[in-house]
Amino acid sequence: MIDFSIDAPLPASVTRRGFMFVLSSPSGAGKSSITRALLERDASLTLSISTTSRRRRPGETEGKDYNFVSSEDFQIMINEGKFLEHAKVFGNYYGTPVASVKQQIEAGENVLFDIDWQGTQQLKATARDDLVSVFILPPSYRALEQRLKKRNQDSDAEVAKRMAKAADELSHFAEYDYVIINSDLEQAVDEVYAILQAERRKRARMNGLTNFVRELQDGF
Repeated sequence: MIDFSIDAPLPASVTRRGFMFVLSSPSGAGKSSITRALLERDASLTLSISTTSRRRRPGETEGKDYNFVSSEDFQIMINEGKFLEHAKVFGNYYGTPVASVKQQIEAGENVLFDIDWQGTQQLKATARDDLVSVFILPPSYRALEQRLKKRNQDSDAEVAKRMAKAADELSHFAEYDYVIINSDLEQAVDEVYAILQAERRKRARMNGLTNFVRELQDGF
């Protein structure tokens, strides 16, 4: 079986540019589960580490799950233009640092983002050519509600709040390059993985290809 996470060797004069691979969904639609599965399947994929003003939860690690800062420091970083995108979600700020992501893309790495539609819109406005976006839909309203309750992370009031927010989030599905309906997690992971592999092999992401082809033509 071919391991599609490993790119075929390229000529020395051709390099591959990376891209930002965004997954978005309402809470409970399966975005986090798909993200974890992709990272386990494809060692070349790197998770973007967001900066947040929310408090660290038990089990979370600084620099691995998030970079944790105060609300005041987050505002300073916004003013200094240090984020590719940022948003306020459920009372807390989340943002993607500019410097590290640009460096990874230029090095040919593909960076996975677990962000909402607001962050995706900002990335589209600032770096459209380096962006591939996927929206994850639940199979039904009832399934989404059951998944949120099954997690046992939130109170009934918080679940109701997230369900109300989901209606607005779902209205943004048409802004994404791809849409996946997560009726079966394993199948959804396979579909998102197929998108990732196709996008990383696009002609536009191969630097130096035009000159390489000209050299080939000169040999005829």
